[in-house]
Amino acid sequence: MRITRLIAATAMVVLIAGCGGGSSGGTTTPTSTTPPAASGGGDSAAGSVVYSKTCASCHGPDAGGLKGLGKALTGSAFMTDQSSDDLVAFLKVGRGPSDPDNTTGIQMPPRGGNPALGDDDLLDVVAYLKGLG
Repeated sequence: MRITRLIAATAMVVLIAGCGGGSSGGTTTPTSTTPPAASGGGDSAAGSVVYSKTCASCHGPDAGGLKGLGKALTGSAFMTDQSSDDLVAFLKVGRGPSDPDNTTGIQMPPRGGNPALGDDDLLDVVAYLKGLG
């Protein structure tokens, strides 16, 4: 029984580290007090590189989601119903596990857990994801 708990605890630490960890509460959707996101179309090729290094560990290499971690992003209403600027604003704050819209209970850290990502990097990721359909 103790070994099972130890293995489960170790697995959670690895998963959280892979998603960037963090403890921010996050918000459901950007509000009018959110600073404006970068404008423009973004570079989907650059976004693919950022996505694979930052987001794929939770959302899967094909953005199809990973059970118990990150939701599927391809074809999701969340991705298609929001503007690129709104999605960048969301990525800047992430989504905490206690957020009512968080159906996985897993932290979506701000900027995917990589504070070095600038608005243009996030816009590139959005352009990449929107291009996947």
